[in-house]
Amino acid sequence: MDIKEYRTLFVVVTLVLALVAASPALSVVVPFQVASERFSEIWLLGPGHMAEDYPFDVGLNETYNVFVGVGNHMGCHEYYVVYVKFRNQSQPLPDSDGSMPSSLPPLHEFRFFVADGEAWEFPVAFGFCDGLVDGDVVFVGGVMINGVVFGVDAFARWDSEFSGFCFQLFFELWRYDFESQGFMFHNRFVGIWLNMTVS
Repeated sequence: MDIKEYRTLFVVVTLVLALVAASPALSVVVPFQVASERFSEIWLLGPGHMAEDYPFDVGLNETYNVFVGVGNHMGCHEYYVVYVKFRNQSQPLPDSDGSMPSSLPPLHEFRFFVADGEAWEFPVAFGFCDGLVDGDVVFVGGVMINGVVFGVDAFARWDSEFSGFCFQLFFELWRYDFESQGFMFHNRFVGIWLNMTVS
């Protein structure tokens, strides 16, 4: 190589090194936007604050504990509401494909703000009262959530496949929509199945 080729190589290497060294400073001047998926999440944890040991066989006048949580990855602060609902096997669940919540009325609600990248979590103590068995049907008249009893007129028939009277306690996630100026179902819900052991 002659001197001109060395000089050209030296200039190219120097410019590349200068660009590499300046790249952190360039990111301040020239923002590199990375498209990320915006979403919210909802979860349910058992009494030990783990995804295990969920209550299943439940009786009257007992208290059971779970934790419900919501994570915000929407890119900004969000205002949420979680509706607590109770159903038997024949009553409707939310249709998350069609963005439709369950038509069942909520028993209880939690309203809260969550900053982007943050999470909200709350303990839920629940129980049942005013129940009786009549042949192959169990009736439940009250659901207690965090110390407050909500009247329900719920019943379940004996399910031979699961050997029990099956109900489901579930939690729907809604978020505030500024365009419609109201809460809208956010296509997410979680729940647990319960076998009522009324004696």
